[in-house]
Amino acid sequence: MEKIYISTGFTKKKRRFMDNQLFFKSLIATLPKWIHKCQTSKHENILYTNPNSLFQLLYFLKYHTNTRFKVLIDICGVDYPSRKRRFEVVYNLLSIDYNTRIRILTSVDEITPICSVVSIFPSAGWWERETWDMFGVYFSNHPDLRRILTDYGFEGHPLRKDFPLSGYVEVRYDDSEKRVVSEAIEMTQEFRYFDFASPWEQMSRSDESNQK
Repeated sequence: MEKIYISTGFTKKKRRFMDNQLFFKSLIATLPKWIHKCQTSKHENILYTNPNSLFQLLYFLKYHTNTRFKVLIDICGVDYPSRKRRFEVVYNLLSIDYNTRIRILTSVDEITPICSVVSIFPSAGWWERETWDMFGVYFSNHPDLRRILTDYGFEGHPLRKDFPLSGYVEVRYDDSEKRVVSEAIEMTQEFRYFDFASPWEQMSRSDESNQK
C-alpha cells in the first residue's frame, strides 16, 4: 500500500505540473502581446505583463471561460530602489470555478501611472488606495484615489525603502489650540549605546573578571 501511495502522489504532482505548463502555453499562444514572461514558483502561477496591457489581461482572466479568475484577493506593492522601474505591483487572483490561483506582476517607475481596474474588480478601489498611500504608485481613472492609512497632510509614502524610519512630521494634540497639530519632527532624545554582544559572551566576561 505504501508503494502505491507514493506513486499516486508523484503522479498527481506530475499531472499538476503538466496542467500548469499547458495552461501557460495556451495563455502565451492566446495573449502574446500581453504576457512577456511566466513561471511557476512553489506551486504558484506567476505572469509578468506591462502596465499598458494590465487592464486587458485582467479583463480576459476574469471573463474568459477557461480562466474565470473572478475574485481579486489583494493588490500590493514592492519597492526595489536599484531598478529602473522600482515599483512592482502584484495582483493575486482566485478562480473558484477551477479552484486555482494566479499572480500578475507589473513594474512601473515613480511617474508612470497604472490604469485602475475598479471597473473590473470593484474591491480594487481599497487596494489601489493603499498601494498609492504606501508606495506612491498612481492609478489613473480611479474614482477616489486618496490616502487610506495615513493621516491628512502626511508627507511621503511610508513603505518606500528611502523613507526615514522617524518620518518627516509628528502629530500631537495642542491643549492651547484645542486641536491636533502637525509639526516638523524633533529628535530630542539622546543617542543610546547598546551592547550587541550575546548574553553568553557577557557571562563569560563577568566570570573572567571575577577570577581576576
